[in-house]
Amino acid sequence: MGRLFGTDGVRGLANRNLTAELALGLGSAAARRLGNSSHARRRVAVVGRDPRASGEMLEAAVIAGLTSEGVDALRVGVLPTPAIAYLTNAYDAEFGVMISASHNPMPDNGIKIFGAGGHKLDDATEDRIEELLRSGPGERPLGAAIGRVVDADDALDRYLRHASKAMTTRLDELTVVVDCANGAASQAAPRAYRAAGANVIAINASPNGLNINEGCGSTHMAALQQAVVSHNADLGLAHDGDADRCLAVDAEGNIIDGDAIMVILALAMQEAGELASNTLVTTVMSNLGLHLAMRSAGVEVRTTSVGDRYVLEELRAGEYSLGGEQSGHIVMPALGTTGDGIVTGLRLMSRMAQTRTPLGALASSMRQLPQVLINVEVTDKTTVADTPEVRSAVAEAEAQLGDTGRILLRPSGTEQMVRVMVEAADEDTARQLAIRVAESVSDQS
Repeated sequence: MGRLFGTDGVRGLANRNLTAELALGLGSAAARRLGNSSHARRRVAVVGRDPRASGEMLEAAVIAGLTSEGVDALRVGVLPTPAIAYLTNAYDAEFGVMISASHNPMPDNGIKIFGAGGHKLDDATEDRIEELLRSGPGERPLGAAIGRVVDADDALDRYLRHASKAMTTRLDELTVVVDCANGAASQAAPRAYRAAGANVIAINASPNGLNINEGCGSTHMAALQQAVVSHNADLGLAHDGDADRCLAVDAEGNIIDGDAIMVILALAMQEAGELASNTLVTTVMSNLGLHLAMRSAGVEVRTTSVGDRYVLEELRAGEYSLGGEQSGHIVMPALGTTGDGIVTGLRLMSRMAQTRTPLGALASSMRQLPQVLINVEVTDKTTVADTPEVRSAVAEAEAQLGDTGRILLRPSGTEQMVRVMVEAADEDTARQLAIRVAESVSDQS
């Protein structure tokens, strides 16, 4: 049996791969591993979810697992993932649980667990929880020692007060269209942006449990692009189902991805003396244009494997102040322990208001190089990239690119597949080289 935890918690098709029984077991195992407290008070775990229908079932099961081990469940309802991370720390809880499959379609769901302080778990802790899950429960508490369920009615307000700290300038002159993905941002994002002074037009903010991420949000940007142009708005912001991502659209309807957002924020933080060690942390998938823009500004870029958990690890290890991914996971450790789409949106609009500069002009600091990605199905993703034939094809492509582009081969984290990514000064060159390398990979599978 493979490892239960992926790069961002446990995910699967709700009620098939991710069942109520599994959720109960995870709640119980997490309570046994993380519910040890040095406090004299009762042990507490924060529990939140996004609005997908299966979240109600899985929330009940997780809470049953927690309370069966004597841990009180502080139920905060539908809130963004970064809110659960923040509230785990704010309520001084032993750990937190978020029930969400992020940007995945509605039939899927997931369970993310945060440790004390709202930090994501390391591999060793996840492995121990999995061991406890497989071993089954031990002796359980009785009577008054059984955990209780408490509803935290102030949770959203507490999170919004925290998120507001990201705003450095009032947003009174900005009009923003926000796509809430019919997800966890549907209440929180419009409230946060209106409180900051912006004129807010919310779309896809009517979740019914079934429509989360459906043709909307950060993975489907067309509706937001159209709305920004039709409303003559200054910008648009797109969140995903659990609101830990933020992508943007400028006034002309052009998409501003996570790389461009990181460049804008890095330059703002550098100007304010807030960019620790003058360094930005991102993944190997960030566009070469980001690297060139940062080099021009004298900012060092540190790269990690794909996944926000690896960005977080590097941020903590180097005590850096900004990192993220092309997909819109942006992390500012001074404002949170994980990616926060609403915090990112507030900080991005603050930069626009502070400089009185349109988003498109701010984003022009980075020139996006054409990027072509080809997924190649293989028999063994761990060895194919090291064959002499593939290495030769990559070397030839790199020689042709010189310093005007780059090539990256990356095994998929979940499938027998190798991803071939090529960046070049023009799309034709990128596509031709990507096809050539992809064919060499396919020939060796």
